[in-house]
Amino acid sequence: MAVKGLFYTKDHEWVNIEGAVATMGITDYAQEQLGELVFVELPVIGKQVHAHDEIAIVESSKAASDVYSPVTGTVIEVNQELESRPELINEDCYKSGWIAKLQLTDPKSHEDLMDTEQYKQYVAGL
Repeated sequence: MAVKGLFYTKDHEWVNIEGAVATMGITDYAQEQLGELVFVELPVIGKQVHAHDEIAIVESSKAASDVYSPVTGTVIEVNQELESRPELINEDCYKSGWIAKLQLTDPKSHEDLMDTEQYKQYVAGL
């Protein structure tokens, strides 16, 4: 499932851009492939990242997977609740399971991302 209005990466991260703030996480496809998550390593607030840099790690009983930033910016908030309840990503990856919020430092860094329809077609081809 993909949500309208979000942007997506080929590594299955999503981002919602509101003004100069980007909220990001992993997609429904990614969490389904990983299975039940047991651990999330969140980024440090203040960390500066470029699009495609590793920003977090999610771990399930199947595998650990790097999460990459879909945009360029500075981490301004993290979803602390994931430290004690990583399964929130499995339950609702687009709302309560978000990973981090970034202050955009390159407002055009999301322009190479897929929109909802493009991402649906991409996943259908996997």
